[in-house]
Amino acid sequence: MSQYKEEQLGEIFSLESIYPDELEILEEEPFHQFKLEVKSEGHDEDEEIGYSCSLKFTYTPTYPEEVPVIEILDDVGLDDEQLERLKDRLDKEAEDNIGMVMIFSLVSTANEWLNNEWDTELKRREEEADRKILEAEEAEKNKFHGTPVTVENFLRWKAEFDAEITASKKPEKEDKDKKLSGRELFMIDKSMIESDLKFLEEGGEVVRVDESLFQDLEDLGLDDDNFSDESDH
Repeated sequence: MSQYKEEQLGEIFSLESIYPDELEILEEEPFHQFKLEVKSEGHDEDEEIGYSCSLKFTYTPTYPEEVPVIEILDDVGLDDEQLERLKDRLDKEAEDNIGMVMIFSLVSTANEWLNNEWDTELKRREEEADRKILEAEEAEKNKFHGTPVTVENFLRWKAEFDAEITASKKPEKEDKDKKLSGRELFMIDKSMIESDLKFLEEGGEVVRVDESLFQDLEDLGLDDDNFSDESDH
């Protein structure tokens, strides 16, 4: 048996003791093929919590003087970019350990990497949740504060406001230009008389006016046109 084979068998024996549930032997000849499942802390596939994958190792004829073949299988929660980064990390770790049995070191590196990735994901989710809360609060504030005033929207509002004021003044101007009828002039005069009477009464003087005189005017057959004609003369 070669020295390489002895080292390989010795490492398999150690791995079976360290990972009794995780280690799965796939092939023994001509060289061992096996895989180990690695997970981030708190991993729960049903709840979609954490990351996990299986690392498949294949010994080469001169391992550990050269790196084993490393494959990543059955990944859960990882995207292609993450898988590529994990593979690069494992390849570098293997290169750094050439000359020594390295499977335990590679599995530990993978576990640490998964934990860091999951921590980063949790932080991202927390920041996203905080961002949504701030957006909701900002939207609620805007309901009370309205739209911020800018030069553009102020000028637009001013133009609309001036147009409304102009439109509202047109009927008033038309009313002022309208010529009063005789009856309307009479009613205005009557209201002024009643106002004067009230003033005199408050001053202590009593003035009696026969209101029937005003009522009898209607019996004279005078209409608006008569008043209008007389006012013209």
